[in-house]
Amino acid sequence: MLWAVFLKGLVMGLAVAAPVGPIGVLCIRRSLADGRAAGLATGMGAATADAAYGLLAALGFAATGVLVAYAGPMAIGGGALLVWLGLSSVRAFLHFDGEVAAISPARAHGTLFKSWVTTFLLTMANPLTILTFVGMIAGLGAVAGSAPMAPFWLVAGVFFGSALWWLFLVQLALSIRSRMTPALTRWFDLISGAVLVIWGAQIALGALP
Repeated sequence: MLWAVFLKGLVMGLAVAAPVGPIGVLCIRRSLADGRAAGLATGMGAATADAAYGLLAALGFAATGVLVAYAGPMAIGGGALLVWLGLSSVRAFLHFDGEVAAISPARAHGTLFKSWVTTFLLTMANPLTILTFVGMIAGLGAVAGSAPMAPFWLVAGVFFGSALWWLFLVQLALSIRSRMTPALTRWFDLISGAVLVIWGAQIALGALP
């Protein structure tokens, strides 16, 4: 019974994470620019946020309407953060010196923490993520109430399902990275940065009253 709950959560995590969006673009960009660890930290930030929403939905918290009530302000903050990250990527394009700099241990640690935190906050503030989990309340509630430990198995499934997608995406980006020249990397910074800025602005402006 609990394995069935876990598998339902796994499928749900994959379904929520798989659509390509601003988080996917950010994960690919960080994998190309900062390496596997930064890409994985980005993916794990998104997976952690998905698991958090899965837990809220499984416990019935989402049914209170609080998530929807605060979706607008959260979307504005998330959109602004996306714009800032996009501008940082564009700035990397403008200051690119033709070489890929090595990441020092101190910088690597800071990059990993920043990657995890920013992606966690972005995913939590994503209105599509909020609405997706709110839309799954009925099914989640029935599954979570099937056994005392069911909510935790469900959340574990959501986390691992989401994490599997991000692991795949990072590996895909790294396979492309080996074929990219410094010039192509620079232009990807510009393109991905512009996409993040536009996406973030649309999310923030769309959430305004």
